[in-house]
Amino acid sequence: MIKIYPVTGLHCANCALNVEKTLKKQPGIANASVNLADSSARIEYDSGDAADALALQSVVRSIGYDLIVETVPSAKRAEDEQSYYKQLRAKTIFSIILAVPVMIISMFFMNIPYANLIMLVLTLPVLAWSGSGFFVNAFKQARHGSANMDTLVAMSTGIAFLFSLFNTFFPHFWHARGLHPHVYYEAAAAVIAFILAGKMLEERAKAGTSSAIKKLMGMQASTVIRVDDKGKEAVISISQVKHGDTIRVRPGDRIPVDGEILTGNSSVDESTMTGESIPAEKGPGDSIYAGTINLNGSFLLAALQVGSETMLSRIIETVRQAQGSKAPVQKTVDRIAGIFVPVVMGISLLSFAFWMIFGGENILSHALLAMVTVLVIACPCALGLATPTAIMVGMGKGAQNGILIRDAESLETIHRINALVLDKTGTITEGRPVVKDIQWFIPINEQQEAIKILKGLEKHSSHPLAEAVTQYLSSVSTGSASGSKFENLPGLGVRGLFLNKTFLAGNLKLMEEQGVIIQTRNSGEEKEKNRLAQTRIYFAGDSTLLAVVYLADQIKETACEAISDIQKMGIEVFMLTGDNWQTARDVAEATGILSFTANLLPEDKVEFVQKLQKENKVVAMVGDGINDSPALAQANVSIAIGRGSDIAMDVAGMTLISADLRQIAKAIRLSKLTVKTINQNLFWAFIYNLIGIPVAAGILYPIWGFMLNPMIAAAAMAMSSVSVVSNSLRLRSRKI
Repeated sequence: MIKIYPVTGLHCANCALNVEKTLKKQPGIANASVNLADSSARIEYDSGDAADALALQSVVRSIGYDLIVETVPSAKRAEDEQSYYKQLRAKTIFSIILAVPVMIISMFFMNIPYANLIMLVLTLPVLAWSGSGFFVNAFKQARHGSANMDTLVAMSTGIAFLFSLFNTFFPHFWHARGLHPHVYYEAAAAVIAFILAGKMLEERAKAGTSSAIKKLMGMQASTVIRVDDKGKEAVISISQVKHGDTIRVRPGDRIPVDGEILTGNSSVDESTMTGESIPAEKGPGDSIYAGTINLNGSFLLAALQVGSETMLSRIIETVRQAQGSKAPVQKTVDRIAGIFVPVVMGISLLSFAFWMIFGGENILSHALLAMVTVLVIACPCALGLATPTAIMVGMGKGAQNGILIRDAESLETIHRINALVLDKTGTITEGRPVVKDIQWFIPINEQQEAIKILKGLEKHSSHPLAEAVTQYLSSVSTGSASGSKFENLPGLGVRGLFLNKTFLAGNLKLMEEQGVIIQTRNSGEEKEKNRLAQTRIYFAGDSTLLAVVYLADQIKETACEAISDIQKMGIEVFMLTGDNWQTARDVAEATGILSFTANLLPEDKVEFVQKLQKENKVVAMVGDGINDSPALAQANVSIAIGRGSDIAMDVAGMTLISADLRQIAKAIRLSKLTVKTINQNLFWAFIYNLIGIPVAAGILYPIWGFMLNPMIAAAAMAMSSVSVVSNSLRLRSRKI
């Protein structure tokens, strides 16, 4: 048995990991997986006695989080998430407003009357309200013998504040020992403001990620028309549909379940499943999928897969699982902090103990100064800013070049890819059918009049292909013939009366039903046209074939150049499509792609990406349709094409605004520059700590009699942050 519960209080990947580990240890639990993307826990119970939900809730609460076992409407959850984000934003703005004057006073106006008291009054609310979460979370971590960035923030800002508070009200303690009582309120306030700003950006990105799942769920029909054995129709909830039920689907309806057409014909927009822009003609015996849209016919459908069994539901689950498996960049920093924090705390305590033993005349002074200076100089600002500042500048640089980057992991990873998977329709091709040619079976002098009749006929068709034909005919001839008695034939085509003659435009099935003889004039020529076309429209008058219109999806102008550039980087390029093998082969040959696979459903694309990953390939997936979203979510790097499906863009870590595939190579080069900058930042942040902490502890005092002043330590801490930010800003001027 598997159950999914919402989890609250998750702030980072370590939080999700802590809850996951705790749940796995409980009796009756076979497995547990905590999804950070939608803050949920997927719990798989043993075949024996299931663990009590309230007991699980209790143990999760004991480590500082909460498992919601009561039923909570999704709207209420969304409201709670929005409320949390608003509170975080308010705390961030509040801390910045108060921290800025504190920093100004500490740097330029330390000698004004009551400077220390003013800074105290401004800093206290920052720690007490804006930064309260850091102290609460640090305490919870300490109770379970662990540490993270919250611990480091709480320790450094807390000690700096308490030391400053002591010096504000008891300055004579230091005056009596010949020392000046410095305060470090600016360090406490600035660190809180910086870290909160980063958390706010992280929460906003997380909310955007979960919107993809919400939009997918929005594609599910809420009600259906069920037809009973006597032919009586009744509107029921989608949750009431059972296997074998007969469902009425009207024009414009979204298909509610997976099933098979019993009676009726129609054109169905299956782009959600196949990505193909050309609607599929459906009739009795044909399969149909939930989430697709019925365009113009009415039919009866036998429900075969309902609820979680439908392909749309499986797509939703695949996206949710793939998103949840991705760890944010902050996870690495938290892991480092897990080691770094105890080490720093240990060094500060050792420094205090050392000077209490060997401090000479100023034992307590040296001991306190050394301990506080170590904690101040080890402030996590530089470490915390090293990655996000480079990522933010890199994202801005990408936006200037038409590359929208939604998550840091994609920007960090794309330079390591060695396999690029491209969807065909809408990615390599334009995604809309255009007329490639017309093969006429009548004399040239009769063709102009026939063009006007065909144009007048297609104007009255509701089929999307008719628009492509009409646009083409408008470019080669002006005007159209007037007719009457127009009739749309669902799943077949259109019929009309011109000059007292019946004319038809539609598919091969329509021609066969109307007794039109399909003739071939030049088999070689027809084979070539067939090769270049995805589909054909037959035009006939009085049971005589007049012309065949060949339509195809056009390859983008820049596709060949883009694919060539990527291949020159040593990256293998693969093409996947739900279209037929012949069309896929032609597009692959035209663009220089060596590997392609056709006739794929969304789940097949996911399996293909997984297969490459099992071969130890780092895979980037590029697509534009809803049907691509599971594969996009599964890939190491996901790239959506601009003007494509909103859901594809929500799932993807990157979006190419102009739909120009040449931007992929730019994204790879940008990634290399950004990662190089991150590595530089982290290097200098760690070098700063490796040198600064021993100096702060007093390692130079026995040699040169030099004891680092906490104020200088605070300045060094500030300079380390400035150097990291400045290095990141250099990315702006780099060419990609």
